[in-house]
Amino acid sequence: MSTNVKGGTLAHAETSHGFYRVAIVGAASLKGKEVAEVLDQRNFPSSEVKLLDDDQALGQLEAMKDEITFIQSVRAEQFEHVDFTFFASDAESTRKNWRQVQKSGSAIVDLSYALEDEPGASLRAPWVERQLGKAFAPELQPGPAVVAHPVATVLALLLSRVRNACPLKHVVATVFEPASEHGQTGMDELHQQTVNLLSFQQLSKQVYDVQVAFNMVSRYGQESNASLTGVHDRVLKHFGRIVGNGVPAPSLLVLQAPIFHSHAFALNLQFEDAVTPAGVSRAIAGEHISVIEQADEAPNNVNAAGQDDLLASIVPNAGDARSLWIWAASDNLRIAALTAVECAEEMAAARPRGQIQ
Repeated sequence: MSTNVKGGTLAHAETSHGFYRVAIVGAASLKGKEVAEVLDQRNFPSSEVKLLDDDQALGQLEAMKDEITFIQSVRAEQFEHVDFTFFASDAESTRKNWRQVQKSGSAIVDLSYALEDEPGASLRAPWVERQLGKAFAPELQPGPAVVAHPVATVLALLLSRVRNACPLKHVVATVFEPASEHGQTGMDELHQQTVNLLSFQQLSKQVYDVQVAFNMVSRYGQESNASLTGVHDRVLKHFGRIVGNGVPAPSLLVLQAPIFHSHAFALNLQFEDAVTPAGVSRAIAGEHISVIEQADEAPNNVNAAGQDDLLASIVPNAGDARSLWIWAASDNLRIAALTAVECAEEMAAARPRGQIQ
């Protein structure tokens, strides 16, 4: 197995520490599948990856490292001798199981946000940390690493690069939320609403409690367990925690869009002085951000899917030389999974060896 890793931190633990045992809780979820794929693509030095989920997914077959394995139930004994556990299910499942996992000695990477306020937990966004020059200090017994919301990561990376080149006065950001942020159930409901509308049938509203197919909404129905206000608040909280006071927080609006996958962003940037689109393009281009020129296909939800990078294009604000627009798109699940695996790669440096017996 190669130790070469595309972009970011090298998972060098294979040669210096041995192989690791990994567990993915919520392996049948969209996030869980993406984590498994990224682990494979980045050649994370694992000898075993346990796929765990609730009863509905038991026995489901999944491909892992060119082998077919099946999903097992989440039980305490499954975490014995496990080095890294990724929580990719819902917050309730994480809260139910994480302390048992921690007692077993496994390092924890949380993609469910359930542990974001737990003592000892750290909110992580390695892309932003590198951009800001914040060095990660590995610990022998690290607390849970909580993956920053992908929207917060994108906004923080973009705005920190812009700020380095041009003093920012104010930023207004509109974020278009995809159904995949609600997992497979959110995707299925958007699909079913689309089919039912075209066949003049009653709409399914179990997730959103409002029509989202062929529609754009700023809040869900009263019976929905989800909340766009909650997304808004989490994004701003995570943004502030990963950038500190050096980057101005944007005025943020989150809308549920009738799209299945990938976030889209419309950002209006207001500067202290006049700027040029070319200057801002040079400022933001680099690792994890691909600037799309006007002659090429503009960023969109389709061409961003499966990409490791944020796709961004600069749009002049006619008549105002101190303002411009950024239109961007990014794969929400991909960014979350890449962040999670990079966290594990960094934590691997502090583990003396895999716990295989």
